[in-house]
Amino acid sequence: MTDPIPLRTEKVSSVPALLRCPNMVAVASGKGGVGKTWFSITLCQALAQRGKKTLLFDGDFGLANVDIQLGLTPEKDLGAVVDGHRALEDCVTPYKEGRFDILAGRSGSGNLATLPSQKLFEMRNGLISMAKAYDVVVVDLGAGIDRPVRQMAGPAAMTYIVLIDEPTSLTDAYAFIKLSRAANPTADLRIIVNMASSVAEGQKTYETIRKASATFLNYEPLLAGIVRRDSKVRDAIRAQTALLTRSPLSDAAKDVETIAAQLPF
Repeated sequence: MTDPIPLRTEKVSSVPALLRCPNMVAVASGKGGVGKTWFSITLCQALAQRGKKTLLFDGDFGLANVDIQLGLTPEKDLGAVVDGHRALEDCVTPYKEGRFDILAGRSGSGNLATLPSQKLFEMRNGLISMAKAYDVVVVDLGAGIDRPVRQMAGPAAMTYIVLIDEPTSLTDAYAFIKLSRAANPTADLRIIVNMASSVAEGQKTYETIRKASATFLNYEPLLAGIVRRDSKVRDAIRAQTALLTRSPLSDAAKDVETIAAQLPF
C-alpha cells in the first residue's frame, strides 16, 4: 500500500510563530460541495448564541458565497480592500439576524484567487489584527489546497477539515492534511464529517481518514464532530436563511451547536 497523495515538490512555506492567531479557526475542505461554507455560517451563529463575539471571514477567494447563502448584499467587500479603496476593518457587514459580523468576498470574481503573495500577506496580517476585537474569528477557506488556501489557514489556532463519505473528498482532505503538516508539523487539524447518514456511519468515515493519516503521516487528526444529513439544511440554503434561525431544532443544527460548545476558545 502506497501513500495516496505523493507530496508535491513545490516549496511549502511555514508561518512564523508571531503570526499565529490564538482565537482563529479555519474551515477547510479538500474539495467543493461538502458543505464547508454552510458549516462555517452555522458555526458562527452557534458561537454567537453562546455569547461569543464572532467574525466570519469569507476566504473562498474567487468563489465567495457567504453573502449569497444568507441573502445579503454587502455594500463593501474584500474586493474593495484588494483594490486599495477600503481598509479591511471598514468592510465589516453586521449580520443582525445571526448576531455575528461578516467580511464578505466578491462573489463571481476570480481576482482574489490570484492575489500576489504580498497582498495576501497584508490581508492575512490585517485579519490577525482585527481578531483582537473578537472572541472568535472563523475563516471560511476556499476548497482545495492551493497557495491562498494554505496561507490563509496558516495563522489559525485550529483548522476544521470538512469532508463527506466520498472517495474524492477523503483523498483531497488527506492531501490538505499532508501539505498542512509539511508546512507546520504542530498544526491542530480536526475532522468534521458532514452529511453523515448516521453517527455510526460518520465514525466509519472518520476512521478512514484517521487510518490513512496514521499510516502514511504518523499523525492522527482528531474528530471534532459528525453532522448528520438533514433535509432542513437544503431548505435553509434555498431560503437564504441560516439554519439556526429557520430550523433550530433540526438534527444538523444540534450537531453544529455541539461542535461550537467544544471549541476550546
